[in-house]
Amino acid sequence: MLQFSKYQGLGNDFLLIDGRQSSQEDSEAGLAPELVRQLCDRRFGVGGDGVILALPPGSGPGASGELRMRIFNADGSEPEMCGNGIRCLARFLADRDGDGPGRRWQVDTLAGRIVPELLADGSIRVDMGPPFLEPATVPTTLPLGPAGLPQGDLQVDGEVFAAAAAGMGNPHVVVPVEDLADFDLERFGPLLEVHPSFPAKTNVHFVQVLAPDHLVMRVWERGAGPTLACGTGACATLVACHCLGLVERRARVDLPGGPLQIHWDAETGHVIMDGPAEHVFDGAIPSAEAVQEARRQAAGAGQELPTPAAELAPAPAFTTDADAAAAQARGQAPAEPAPASETIQCSVVCVNGCIRPEACPSAEARAKVAAFLAGSSLDDLVAIASNSLESRIRSRISGPGEAG
Repeated sequence: MLQFSKYQGLGNDFLLIDGRQSSQEDSEAGLAPELVRQLCDRRFGVGGDGVILALPPGSGPGASGELRMRIFNADGSEPEMCGNGIRCLARFLADRDGDGPGRRWQVDTLAGRIVPELLADGSIRVDMGPPFLEPATVPTTLPLGPAGLPQGDLQVDGEVFAAAAAGMGNPHVVVPVEDLADFDLERFGPLLEVHPSFPAKTNVHFVQVLAPDHLVMRVWERGAGPTLACGTGACATLVACHCLGLVERRARVDLPGGPLQIHWDAETGHVIMDGPAEHVFDGAIPSAEAVQEARRQAAGAGQELPTPAAELAPAPAFTTDADAAAAQARGQAPAEPAPASETIQCSVVCVNGCIRPEACPSAEARAKVAAFLAGSSLDDLVAIASNSLESRIRSRISGPGEAG
């Protein structure tokens, strides 16, 4: 069973999986690209811009953080970092562990140590570290220009763009334009992503300067295409625009999904990002083995099950342990697993009717739900839903043990 939570930051959405209790072998294996593509498919899967794993600390040199983050793009590739993704990870960890404002996490990523912090208003502040401005560190073959970062003209599809590049642990190219509203992102974004000047491909950002402290940008993400937001891209865009003399060190950056506040601190050289991250829903997907077993049971009962367009690969082994640990942290006893012979995924195998009416494993639960609904008015149900939402919001704002 693959259990996940979906979070979004300015519309950039991710599936979060808690693997902090996983073995070193499981965490190094990560997720198969095909599984990631299936999960992120918005028609045949859950839908998302990527999948993020929260993993135990690494064992190699310099791996002294309290956890590791691995992120996989919707196409199955693994980028170095994602600004919106790490904000979603921090919000996910805070919700899962009951952490309050002021909590900071030391997160090891392929781009190095990143430190997100939960703020009092529920948003996340992330110290993204210093930008990479030497061509080899981006990486790019563009030469170091007079503005102190890689610069040059890029030609694609008969057009020439004056571009600047910056790295935030992952590569970015920034192209200032006069009128963003009329710019053809779908035409030029994918061409610049694979431009020969970027040997590891690149994230692409077109930006319009509205004021010295206000930018608006659109994003074509490497491995994901057009997205509503890109945190590392917003940081790289502010850095590039400041080097080009177009904007101050602190600015609001508007993306299609909403604004981020970006500050390139002159004293430390670090780029600081403030922005939201919100929980969307939780879910679980049965493993391929569970589905196959349910089919065998259905076949034995003389019933036929529909075949999904694409079956998901087996769930990573670490998800069950992580969920049990999280339940214990919340003071809940983890559910006792049912014997294999009695395990049925009713939502999968009983779509055409109960396949075991003489001993339905969910009959008692369904009877309780039916009785509850029969004895509750619509106003009662609305009040219950409102109270549940209010309780969740209070717990996020006040921290553990203070809600109520």
